Amino acid sequence: MSAEVVPEPGGAGAVDAHGQTGPPVEAEPAPRSAHEIEEELRGRLLAPRPAPSIWGWLGPVLVAALAAVLRLVDLGRPHSLVFDETYYVKDAYSLLQLGYEGRWGEGADARFAAGDFAGLTDSASYVVHPPLGKWLIAAGLQVLGAENAAGWRLGTAVAGIVTVFLVARLARRLFASTLLGCTAGLFLALDGMHIVESRIGLLDVFLCLFAVAAFGAVVLDRERSRARLVHLTALDLARSAQPGERPTGPWGPRLGIRWWLVAAGVLCGLAIGVKWSGAYVLAVLGILTVAWDLSARRAAGVRLWAAAGLLRDGPGAFVSLVPVAALTYLATWTSWFTHPQAYQRQWAAEHPESQRPWLPDALDSLLEFHRMVWQFHTGLSTPHGYEAGPLGWIVQWRPTSFFWGTVSDPEIACGSERCVQAITSVGNPVVWWGGAVALVMVTSAAVLLRDWRAWTVLSGYAALWLPWFLYPDRTTFTFYAVAFAPFVALALTYAVGMLLGFPAEHGPPLPPPRWRDRRVWVAVALVVLVAAAAVFFWPVWTAQVMPYDQWHLRMWFQTWV
Repeated sequence: MSAEVVPEPGGAGAVDAHGQTGPPVEAEPAPRSAHEIEEELRGRLLAPRPAPSIWGWLGPVLVAALAAVLRLVDLGRPHSLVFDETYYVKDAYSLLQLGYEGRWGEGADARFAAGDFAGLTDSASYVVHPPLGKWLIAAGLQVLGAENAAGWRLGTAVAGIVTVFLVARLARRLFASTLLGCTAGLFLALDGMHIVESRIGLLDVFLCLFAVAAFGAVVLDRERSRARLVHLTALDLARSAQPGERPTGPWGPRLGIRWWLVAAGVLCGLAIGVKWSGAYVLAVLGILTVAWDLSARRAAGVRLWAAAGLLRDGPGAFVSLVPVAALTYLATWTSWFTHPQAYQRQWAAEHPESQRPWLPDALDSLLEFHRMVWQFHTGLSTPHGYEAGPLGWIVQWRPTSFFWGTVSDPEIACGSERCVQAITSVGNPVVWWGGAVALVMVTSAAVLLRDWRAWTVLSGYAALWLPWFLYPDRTTFTFYAVAFAPFVALALTYAVGMLLGFPAEHGPPLPPPRWRDRRVWVAVALVVLVAAAAVFFWPVWTAQVMPYDQWHLRMWFQTWV
């Protein structure tokens, strides 16, 4: 019969029946609680968040208030249709009157500016952009009246103001700092391209708004879905350590419906409903979401993390984004569906031999309309004095002139022999040139440090700038770059954050600035330079009457283009 081993009361070893001491017996470690496991996983999966503070909301509101002043003061100047307002403002009025875009008679621009709208006919006009942006312009006409030039531009001004607020909030969330969030909002608030296009009735600012909002929704989804993954994984690991319990499996937990991702799908559909280039936002955000899901499950220790990310999270993410965006986009065509006189609305009925039998007539007609528009966009190669390739946009190589007006009685108007009243969509040089340098820094951080925040900023460029390189023969303009201007502001803010001691990806939030630190003063100097450049270029952003030599001084780019 073998001897029984009895532990010593002190626990240092074991003594048998003959008094011999054996090796010490190691006590089984107590199973970790779900809370302990969750705390460990949070450090691995969740990014730092700024401390709750009233300034988290008040700061962005104040920056947006500054943007509102810059975008709303003298919004009705000049009282004439500027650049492509000849299309979009008149189309917006037509939508209010007819429910679809109608044709206008000769000399309609001058008559429209004078408050004479009799040139509108009920004959449908061929248009090359979806209707949502024009409906948003129409909202301003409804509020202030079509005879008021400020009404033509109120919709874009509000969109620009809201975008500044959203950028400040998005940057605060990305960089875990209210200071950096407000800095990003300030950079956009003081950017000339964004100011100009927020003060003119064009479509691109609406695209910019919905794109930024969609990115913000995806960032919030990343945060919420990871927090849920952490919680459910911790519960699963704690339960599996109990006797008789088994883990849920090698795929990890299910996350259920992700409502912020659904919101992103709606916002992408709205972006496409303004301009088709919003489709690239949808594609990039889909890729970004899958990449984040894969990395989250891997960091959580899920054994089959790749399969789970693709097969468990992937289908849900796809349904939340693509079909939701498609249905939202179709909804933006409601007025076209409900008005038989709209352009190409009756195409299927008029061309029964060309019908697609698998589609209802209305969708068949819309599909044919889209085919025509696609041919227009991909084949547009008309030479223009202000055309500019996308490579030069990043440094504002060839800004777009939107308005040039003659001034009578120059001596009275500006005290000079020749006066100028012009609008040039030139970006704030400090923001765009600094942003070009910052883009290199952000790219390096994305590749070398694998910082998800850097990849988020780069994704904005990938969605709203890089696709234009696919169409080298198409006529393009620098003012298209306003769509990714928020990401230029974010890139520059990222660089400022690195200068101030940017927190690690999963490190503590950025501490309050120490005002004696030289790096802080360098960052302050950058903001002062941005503000000084905004003051200098303000007259050519807002059609101020000024002497010709003062105007020419601000046209720095004309020396090499």
